[in-house]
Amino acid sequence: MSPPPSPGKHTGPAGDHPSAAAEQEPLTTGPSTGLPRIAIIRAWMTTAAARAVVALLLVLILGTIFNANGSFFKLATQRDTLREISDYGILACGMTLVIISGGIDLSVGSVLALVGVCFSIMSIHWGLSPWIAIPLSLLIGAGMGLISGTLIAWFGIQPFIATLAMMVFARGLTEYSSGDMQVSTAIANADGTYHYVPIPMIFRLINASIFGGYLSVVTVILAVCAVVAWLALARHRWGRYLFAIGGNEEAARLSGVPVARAKITAYVASGMFAAVAGICQAAQEQQGDPRAGIGSELTAIAIVVIGGTSLMGGRGGMGLTILGMLTIGYMEKILSLNAVPDAGRSMLTGIIIVAAVLAQRRRR
Repeated sequence: MSPPPSPGKHTGPAGDHPSAAAEQEPLTTGPSTGLPRIAIIRAWMTTAAARAVVALLLVLILGTIFNANGSFFKLATQRDTLREISDYGILACGMTLVIISGGIDLSVGSVLALVGVCFSIMSIHWGLSPWIAIPLSLLIGAGMGLISGTLIAWFGIQPFIATLAMMVFARGLTEYSSGDMQVSTAIANADGTYHYVPIPMIFRLINASIFGGYLSVVTVILAVCAVVAWLALARHRWGRYLFAIGGNEEAARLSGVPVARAKITAYVASGMFAAVAGICQAAQEQQGDPRAGIGSELTAIAIVVIGGTSLMGGRGGMGLTILGMLTIGYMEKILSLNAVPDAGRSMLTGIIIVAAVLAQRRRR
């Protein structure tokens, strides 16, 4: 009778190679069970987060190479980059919620312009307190989102069509409210002359910089919006509803998820984020511009997609959106520092969007 095998020694073909048993273990085991570190790295590299990080690192490497005589390394450049992308980043916060639910919101640029004009009228022309003007502006954005969400959730209109209609409607309402003119500190008199009023203090506060001028207030507002959106997605039941709806709407409905209410709330939130962006945009330009926000919805969608959130819904997150925002922001700043024309920037952005979508498709 042969002696029993010693502990740790494998008989048969697997026993001839001590590493064979480890190779046969499933890759779902964690590091505590002996999963090789290289397997963990490979698994992480297939995730959307890894691709978003790699994209951002590539852009930063390009910035170090094409640094415009060292301008890229200045703290003022970092401040300006974050400041310039803040409005788009705020729009992307709301867009992330909508896209995860399986929808899309093409109206955010027009809502931004509408709220910017209304906020300027209330603050500059009417002299309302910011404690009144800001809540009313947020209500305008929420109302636009409520209409879009209702058309989609209750009337069954496709998100693309419903928000496209809202985009056109809100732009027309913006032009009507402003008389198709910029709402500035120059106010027309009855006799055709103008008198000027001072810029409201709330405009100065939002447009200010803090910490010795190295951080803009609008960047802080962006950070607050990102945290709110992250908490909604990661720590609230409503966020789980959005993921479930985006993954399989019918299965979510059969599971008891209030699909209509959750979808409407997503569009209301998107409208409110667009309202915050409109307030920030008006404060930075110190006027309400009815032409503001044209094409902003495309940039917001690009940020979300480049970050790695799936356009099909059900997958993504605010962390990915932040990575996408930084990628777009630094890419735009690098191209600007190197005097690349707007046409070249637009074409490059389009190429990057296609590459991001193809990467998602390959992963699926």
